Amino acid sequence: MVTIDIKDIQQYIGREIGISRWVEITQSRVSKFAEATGNFQWVHVDAERARTELPSGQTIIHNFLLLSLIPQFFDQIVSFSGLEYGLNRGAEKIRFIKPLATGSKIRIRLKLSKLEYHDQKGQTATFHIVMEEEGSDAPVLIMDLQLRFVAAVRKAPDIDRHPGLSDHHKPVALGL
Repeated sequence: MVTIDIKDIQQYIGREIGISRWVEITQSRVSKFAEATGNFQWVHVDAERARTELPSGQTIIHNFLLLSLIPQFFDQIVSFSGLEYGLNRGAEKIRFIKPLATGSKIRIRLKLSKLEYHDQKGQTATFHIVMEEEGSDAPVLIMDLQLRFVAAVRKAPDIDRHPGLSDHHKPVALGL
């Protein structure tokens, strides 16, 4: 796992940050996802019918199950220091490239594509994510994830403080 101090994040633009571990997606996990979402299409939950009617002979993993695993994989790859908080701002260009049979192993590759600064505290980082299937050269899913990072406020040294100002108005050093 890589830990990135938010003040140094710009050094990672255009670079692959890392690769998650392989995770097998079992029929049990697919069935639990079907229960949680109410999506009981037979291609996901009826293993007997899938054996005879689907080309792979196996049920197919829900695409939104794959998408829901992104935070788990992301957290295996990178953590951030120097943050007050981070917010998920959404995703763009989500593409499910191919159906994936239950029992497949998947992982992601994570790359920082760009940073947009909004003010002296906050920035939005866009991460390009490619989900891979073990044993295949073709991606399963591609997307751009946008996260808003707000840097932790660091108090300025006492020499910079002005007597008589409330804490709310004292200068701060952000280190960005």
